[in-house]
Amino acid sequence: MTLLKLQHIMSNEIGKRSFLSRPPEPPASVLINDPFEAIFIGTTKIFKIPFSWTFTNITNPHISVVGITGAGKSYFVKTFLIRASYIWNTNAVIIDWAAEYKAWVKQSGGTIVSLGKGDFINIMDLSGMKPLDRTKQIITSFEILTDISLYPEQKRLTEEAIEQAYVNAGFNLSEKAPEEKEAPTIKDAISLMEEHLQDGTYEYPAELENAIYRLRQFAREGEDYFARKSTINLGKIAESGLVDIDLSNLPDERFRALAALFILQTLKERMRIEGWSETKGLKTIVVLDEAWKVASDEKSDAIMIVREGRKYQFGLIVASQNPTDINEAIFSNVGTTFMLRIKFEKFLNYLQGSLNFSQFIRSEISKFGVGQAAVDMAFQTAMRFPDIFVLEKIRGEEPLYVYTLDISDVLTQSELSAGLIQKDYQFEGDELKNKFIEYNINSDVINAVFADLDSKARSSKMLDFVSLLRSNGVSAQDIVSFMKSLSIEDMLISRIMQSTGGMNG
Repeated sequence: MTLLKLQHIMSNEIGKRSFLSRPPEPPASVLINDPFEAIFIGTTKIFKIPFSWTFTNITNPHISVVGITGAGKSYFVKTFLIRASYIWNTNAVIIDWAAEYKAWVKQSGGTIVSLGKGDFINIMDLSGMKPLDRTKQIITSFEILTDISLYPEQKRLTEEAIEQAYVNAGFNLSEKAPEEKEAPTIKDAISLMEEHLQDGTYEYPAELENAIYRLRQFAREGEDYFARKSTINLGKIAESGLVDIDLSNLPDERFRALAALFILQTLKERMRIEGWSETKGLKTIVVLDEAWKVASDEKSDAIMIVREGRKYQFGLIVASQNPTDINEAIFSNVGTTFMLRIKFEKFLNYLQGSLNFSQFIRSEISKFGVGQAAVDMAFQTAMRFPDIFVLEKIRGEEPLYVYTLDISDVLTQSELSAGLIQKDYQFEGDELKNKFIEYNINSDVINAVFADLDSKARSSKMLDFVSLLRSNGVSAQDIVSFMKSLSIEDMLISRIMQSTGGMNG
């Protein structure tokens, strides 16, 4: 028989002992907000509390979203934009690198702008700005995208030519431009430099020739997407509901980044010109998805929007597979971070070091399925509760369809037993479809693949899946590229390809 022993303990000692410890979730009073002034995201994992997002009690309305391909990033963004439109009548401008949102925006009745395929923007358009300010923005874009900052003389020559083109077109460099007045183009600046070269009076002709060559890259016939009269009005775009600016038809990353930088610069200036409004909520949200060149450089206007957007009711959503692609000034200053499934330890290390979350949260993130997320919120004032918590699943307007590729059929028994190799890959439906498009798989094949997956409860063994792709004419090279994008080890890719017919075809 166990004997009970009485102890004399002072009440102040009892007070120091924690009999109950609250799990890592904010209280319901913080998570549940007015449904007419907040966006429902999902329920928390532990207490099943409905979480409605609002920026009234956090530092700013900007959001970062990180997670591997298929984790549900685009599903979250679509859910957020639709509900922001319902709640606050918010406009949305998606700077769409790979046409990932194009079909959805079209289906939703939004506006599609296809740069490189019928639409053009003149990067010298002023939108009410001073020509001096626009010139500085253009030069900053070239500094981000090229090595012009290493050549001060070329930079000076380019800046002077752009300014002179404005003067020749009748603009006063230090005055805000009339909205209706047509701006010159980069071709006008190139012509001025060519005239200067032909004069033969400039003592460093090689510098001038190189400056001309830099600009001409963006003004060649057939690739003069930014050197012609604009077909769109970016000032109105920010007030046009749901807009997708499709950059996928532009020839390379430099062109896409130049377009994105110009769009951000113009929207930022419109934000400042319009100023604060008495209307509640967010007037406009800009989405940057996988725009690493734009989101990573400290000179990018994305950083300026993060710093100033709140006072103008202007929001930015930056989404990426790789959190290190997002400049620290953006990542550390956004009001909310949604962390979906993260695979690589170095990314988890970066996030944990930046946001200072616990091992419990880290463990949860590493086990996430599609649509699950950890949410970190930067509150305006210090709170006596955790500012990071786990969502059971993001709840969207449409069902979250999860597709699974099971790789266990190519693993040995010892590999299965060791548990060191990922056994399956899960995707949100639209993200898997966009992944196919990225790797040159045509729409007929995509429809056939999804019909097959749907008939098998949205799951397939990897060998069956690859055989299906090959039987539908998808090249071995594209299949290998697709599997590499999933971070499947080269050894396993070789095994899969050999088992389904080798590298021929």
